[in-house]
Amino acid sequence: MRRLLVWMAGGLTLAALNPMALANGWNMPEGVTALSRDIYSLHMIIFWICVVIGVIVFGAMFYSLFRYRHSRGAKAATFHEHTSVEVIWTAIPLLILVAMAVPATATLKTMYDASEADLDVMVTGQQWRWRYDYLGEDVAFTSNLGTPREQISGTSEKGENYLLEVDEPLVLPVGQKVRLLLTSDDVIHSWWVPDLAVKQDAVPGFVNENWVRIDEPGIYRGQCAELCGRDHGFMPVVVEAVEPERFEEWMAQRKEAAQQEAMSADREWGLDELMARGEQTYGAVCAACHQPDGSGSPPAFPALAGNQALLEEPDRHISTVIDGVAGSAMPAFRNTLSPVEIAAVVTYERNAWGNDAGDSVQPSEIAERLAAQGE
Repeated sequence: MRRLLVWMAGGLTLAALNPMALANGWNMPEGVTALSRDIYSLHMIIFWICVVIGVIVFGAMFYSLFRYRHSRGAKAATFHEHTSVEVIWTAIPLLILVAMAVPATATLKTMYDASEADLDVMVTGQQWRWRYDYLGEDVAFTSNLGTPREQISGTSEKGENYLLEVDEPLVLPVGQKVRLLLTSDDVIHSWWVPDLAVKQDAVPGFVNENWVRIDEPGIYRGQCAELCGRDHGFMPVVVEAVEPERFEEWMAQRKEAAQQEAMSADREWGLDELMARGEQTYGAVCAACHQPDGSGSPPAFPALAGNQALLEEPDRHISTVIDGVAGSAMPAFRNTLSPVEIAAVVTYERNAWGNDAGDSVQPSEIAERLAAQGE
């Protein structure tokens, strides 16, 4: 019942505060799944029951205040109780609650039944991004905020989907039941897509589950609904629902790209190649904390530009990216970035913004380190 109430309240909150949900007016969105429509119908039934109760109760109250006011000479009654009236005003609310509980229980049973799924996706919350693993498919990627930093800083006009766009959306097939397994690598997050009727906490050390079956192709947007840190508002969710045939094509392309990425870790990369790839990775993953120009936001996020401690100790630099820094906001990227991306971003940080280390880190070196650590 808590999950259902939280979802209904959350939908109304989003409708009130977020322009993306105003297509349905000030009401909660009806959604594009059978479950979301069931929740919407239940919400409307309970809403109208509350409206009727409010009209009757406040109507009787205001009528009594007006009809039996003191200025008209009304005298207060002297009786103390009336058994029949007390039975009636106890029985009627009880019957109303039972009538609401029947459809609510049926909806809750459906919400909690994640069995017999056609596809399993592990969703991992990380400050401030989402990682998606298609279990059994060897396909995984990280979804980062796609809104340009120029829009966030106010130097360019904000786009239509400001702070609600990502570089890699979660792609799901329509008409298939998808089980979502949610956890977190750091703090509590909440994966929330109103149109899909999914709002599930991602808790470190636990795996929660939910499910979705999308009826209509399209792009559906949401966001982290838990206060998860200073960039909480920069952690959107984008789901792209496609036809099963197109999903199979996309999956095949992702598997091929993953194989090519793994193979590329074995070859020698040039400095220019690493710098270009590193700039891309830094902008997607690191710039939110350390700033696009590497100036950082001390003391929480130290500057990388001119950071002699890192420039003089390449091993420490690599270890910081791979393992993170305990007790700080610096996460471990061993499971988030590929060996190519780690090597590229370290190389970029060591040679950008006036840093002149002049060296490069090869993906093969990163792969060897991860293998030695059992990754």
